[in-house]
Amino acid sequence: MICTDKGTALSDGNHFLKKAGGAPTNVAAAIAALGGTVSIAAKVGNDPFGKHLRDRMLHFGVDTRWMLSDPTHFTSFAFVSLMENGERDFVFNRGADGELSMEDVKEIPLDEIAIIHFGSATGFLSGPLQAAYLYLLSEARKRGIFTSFDPNYRHLLFPGDPSHFIAQSRHFLQHCDFFKMSDEEALLITGCTDLTEATHKLMDLSTAVFAITLGKEGTLLCINRESFIIPSIPITPIDTTGAGDAFVGALLFQLSKFGAGQMKQLTAEQWKAITANANKAGARTCEFMGAMEAFEQLTDQIFQ
Repeated sequence: MICTDKGTALSDGNHFLKKAGGAPTNVAAAIAALGGTVSIAAKVGNDPFGKHLRDRMLHFGVDTRWMLSDPTHFTSFAFVSLMENGERDFVFNRGADGELSMEDVKEIPLDEIAIIHFGSATGFLSGPLQAAYLYLLSEARKRGIFTSFDPNYRHLLFPGDPSHFIAQSRHFLQHCDFFKMSDEEALLITGCTDLTEATHKLMDLSTAVFAITLGKEGTLLCINRESFIIPSIPITPIDTTGAGDAFVGALLFQLSKFGAGQMKQLTAEQWKAITANANKAGARTCEFMGAMEAFEQLTDQIFQ
């Protein structure tokens, strides 16, 4: 629910606009908009908002067979206020998403899947979703499935003590093939105060290829202990909501064009090209109000 009184804190806002969103749904919509084949595993309430979210996924062409309805929990909400600088004020009202269980995801035919992306910070809160997350990560590693991770830290989910979030994130960093995070998340997860120091700490923590998004400055890409700054494109931002998700979606869409064995063998030059294209997708998303509206305009022509 986006507060349309721009520049107003949620406590002072009076007008709200319903928008389908959430990091995993945004990533799935971006992949589908670009022409990729993608399924989403999630749980929504058996209510009008859950129906709306499923309908929006179907509109983009996302496979929703693993987007399950929970009859006893409402659909999770995020209330968002856009400040004058394009940043956001968040409040979460959590419901059905946390009820996706290990038993639910065991039904997914993993042998048919080339990439699994983990992109919800709520997966690190106690409950069924946390167990489902850890199960899927373990199964992906056993089967050699390419795994991607975005921590998507939200301080409101871990008030006062982010230590559990940090510990869980580090576990995923150590077992994924690619991860993306913001510069603020890099400092939080590593405990460093300097981005260069944090980058080297992440290289020590994980052998994965990783990207640290730097806003208008572009993206810091790290592969095989080498780092590169991949510039973004100049835009006039309207709403930064979903920019990181568009980046991840565009990156995963490009990766999916390679064979399962090739994904883990890409050269630095190939990763640079993939990241540059992902930067374009992330930047263009900021030119629209609402991530899904931006994805309506997102095609692979943006890479040219």
